[in-house]
Amino acid sequence: MKNTKYIIWLLVMGLSIMGCSDLEEEPVGVLSPDGFFNTPGDIQIAVDGALTHAINEEIWGRKLSVALMLRSDMVNVQSSQARRVEMDMHSISGNNEMVYDPWRRIYLGIAAANNAIAGADDVEATDDLKNPVTAQAYFIRAWYYFHLVRLFGDVPYIAEPIDGSNVEFYQNISCTSEDVIYENIISDLEYAEQWLPESTAATGIPSKGAASSYLALVHLTRATSDARDAKDFNQAYLYAKKVINSGNYSLDDNFQNLFNADEAGNSPEMIFSLDYNNVEADDNAYDQVAPMTGVRSDDDDQGWSVAVPVMAVYDSFEDGDYRKRVSFQTEATIGGVTVDYTNFQISGHEHAGNMPYIAKYTRFPGPYSRGNKRATSIKYPMMRYAEVLLIAAEAALEEGNTAEALMYVNQVRSRARMGGATTNGGYVPETVSPSAVPADLAAVTLDDIIEERRIELAFEGKRWYDIKRRDLGDEVFSASGLEGAKSDWNAAVDYDTPIPQDEIQSNPNLTN
Repeated sequence: MKNTKYIIWLLVMGLSIMGCSDLEEEPVGVLSPDGFFNTPGDIQIAVDGALTHAINEEIWGRKLSVALMLRSDMVNVQSSQARRVEMDMHSISGNNEMVYDPWRRIYLGIAAANNAIAGADDVEATDDLKNPVTAQAYFIRAWYYFHLVRLFGDVPYIAEPIDGSNVEFYQNISCTSEDVIYENIISDLEYAEQWLPESTAATGIPSKGAASSYLALVHLTRATSDARDAKDFNQAYLYAKKVINSGNYSLDDNFQNLFNADEAGNSPEMIFSLDYNNVEADDNAYDQVAPMTGVRSDDDDQGWSVAVPVMAVYDSFEDGDYRKRVSFQTEATIGGVTVDYTNFQISGHEHAGNMPYIAKYTRFPGPYSRGNKRATSIKYPMMRYAEVLLIAAEAALEEGNTAEALMYVNQVRSRARMGGATTNGGYVPETVSPSAVPADLAAVTLDDIIEERRIELAFEGKRWYDIKRRDLGDEVFSASGLEGAKSDWNAAVDYDTPIPQDEIQSNPNLTN
């Protein structure tokens, strides 16, 4: 039979790159999930669709992930394209496709999650079979809204499928306040934590530990927002401790493994990841970050030199810190000659720069199916155990427990001195010996913890959110900042991303 059942609905759910050979023929006009959901496996299909949107080029495959790099104080733009320059200089317009495309794609992912949650009501199965699958949908919906509320502030909150009965309402919907959105995110994650299993077949599938970790991060983030609750720091600490005390996770002995496509899935540190599988899927549902960060005209990478750290960022990593070796590419082979970063411009390309480049996503991408290391097999860490330790440290410090905060920070720093197996700039395997430079801090401050997050989680999409939640913009985008002064920076307006102009024109009720 032809695979035409619910074609448009499947596209909305994000399943355009996934098989639907078991679906029977039915008129395309049947667009609602009514009648589709009969088993927990049907819920899983919808959940997979919701997750598929997250790996699209418009979210973590390129646009949102790179936008978060450019908006931080860690990366400069080498490209002259206006949309990227706006991100880097904080002069973002509502017409910027790096704003509109993630916005649209995130809401498609939310729609898919909503369909899964609503459809689960039609499935006759025991709670122990149905609810763990449905919990994945609650988790991914919370994950999407957590990005939206940190990016835009007030946004429309949609928690049900849109159909003929409510489409007019949603066409004129207003934004929901941050405090309500945070409450809904927390509620979704609490359901997910209750029903998700302790372990899953892959780190790209949400687990109980992933839900607990995100509850910790959500409370930590809300604690310094206008939506704050007096118990947020304590809740962040308790959820982080739950993950720590579970014994299910630990720091990987080799920091490089976290960014090695062949090793990351087995790392004891990885809690939740977005997984790519070297398939050049339809609808741009594949990874394109490696060329965005790779050295221009490198014989191995053929990068595009779009998002590149300045020298001050490289210099800010301590000597003897293995993370410096893993995070930066200091050599490249260009025209058959291996050179260090002071000669990267020998390619003659206008966007090439003589500075170390980001190496986290180019060194061990696994199999890939397109040139420029696109459509890789990378497992991008969304949440890992090191971040949970740093969440616990920050929350403990805010609660007055300095000794425990110091212990967690020093655990992360000690791992960073262990060395491990990696490659040099020419991709020749090498082993970096443990450093003799002492790792432990004697005392810890909030600045120390935020700085440790900057180093440990460099180029992982975390820094901009830290700048916003700790109101660091005036400091880090000043003349004394790592990148120098960002003349367009205005803390009064630039922390919140403008809602896409096309959306406001279609619905004037949308304003943030």
